Amino acid sequence: MKRRDKRKRVVKVAFLFDLDGTLVDTVYDHVSTWSTTLRQARLAVSDWEIHRHVGMNGASMLRQVLHGRTSIDKIDIDALEKKRDVLFTKINHPRQLPGAGELLAHLSNQKIQWAIATTGNRKQTHRFLKTLKVPADIPIITGDDVKHAKPAPDVFMEAAHRLHVQIENCLIVGDSIWDMIGATRMRALGVGLLSGGYGKEELLQAGAFRVYEDPMDMLRHIEDFGIMSDT
Repeated sequence: MKRRDKRKRVVKVAFLFDLDGTLVDTVYDHVSTWSTTLRQARLAVSDWEIHRHVGMNGASMLRQVLHGRTSIDKIDIDALEKKRDVLFTKINHPRQLPGAGELLAHLSNQKIQWAIATTGNRKQTHRFLKTLKVPADIPIITGDDVKHAKPAPDVFMEAAHRLHVQIENCLIVGDSIWDMIGATRMRALGVGLLSGGYGKEELLQAGAFRVYEDPMDMLRHIEDFGIMSDT
C-alpha cells in the first residue's frame, strides 16, 4: 500500500478585503454625507451614531439609527439613499490608505489569491477601485451582487465562491465589527484594521484574529499568517 505524501497536500487560501476604511480612506466621507442627508430630511442623528454603523448597507443603517426617533414606516429609505448617493459621488477621488496598494501587489506577486467584498454599490466601488489599480482578473463583489448586505456574510461567500476557495480557508480583512461578525459566522479568520475608526478591543470582541493599524502595518506583519505561494 502506497503512503500518501502529506507534503503535497496544499490548502487553497485567500484574502477577502472590505473597501471603505480598509483599502480607501472614505469612512468619514460616509459619515458626513449621511449626516447632511439626514439633517436635510429633518432627522436628528449624531455623527458618532452614524459612524458606528458604517459598514452596513444604507437601509440597515437607517433602520438602526432611526429606531425610536420616528416611525420607520413613514421614512422613504430609497429616497434617502439616493440623495446620499448624489452627495457621495461628488467626493473627489479618495486616497488609498497607507500601504493598500503595496499589500495587494505583494499578494499578487506571491500568487496568493484575493478579492474585494464590499457593501458599497457597483458604481461607487468601481470609481474607488481606480485609485487602487486593481487588476481586471480580481473578483469584485458589491452590495448589488448579493441579496443580503453586511453584517450578513453573503459578499464574503460570493467572493470565496468566485475564487474557488472554501470560505473557512479565507482571511476576511475589514475595519468594522460587521466584517468581523460576518467572518465569524462562516468560520473564516477575521483581520481587523484600525483605519476605519473602530477600536482594537471592539474588533477583537467581534471575533478578529489579529488587529493592525492599517494595510501597511498588516503588510509588515504578513508573516503572521503563515501563508505561502501556491507556486
